[in-house]
Amino acid sequence: MAIVAAVMVIAVMMRSLRSERRKVTDMKKITAKIDGMMCSMCESHVNDMIRKAFKVKKVTSSHKKNETVIITDEDLSVDQIDTVLSKMGYHCMDVKVEPYKKSFFGL
Repeated sequence: MAIVAAVMVIAVMMRSLRSERRKVTDMKKITAKIDGMMCSMCESHVNDMIRKAFKVKKVTSSHKKNETVIITDEDLSVDQIDTVLSKMGYHCMDVKVEPYKKSFFGL
């Protein structure tokens, strides 16, 4: 009886894992060129504005590279991002979209 229960638990876990993989493959990596970031506090402001305006999995910014990288399942355009950021004096100049591939264990 215990073996049957263990097999059922493993089957449920495998189904859940497959479902999570499908979700990850639907994600997009959006790299936005941002004008106006001067310091690490600017990076923080941009990240907060993106998080509040869009459903994102992860967002990171670099004032040195003048870019923000957004991981999301939404399609975001230059205009959408610029509308949000322009309220605080930042401007989205360009957007590059590519499929997001999460590497497991650094592989």
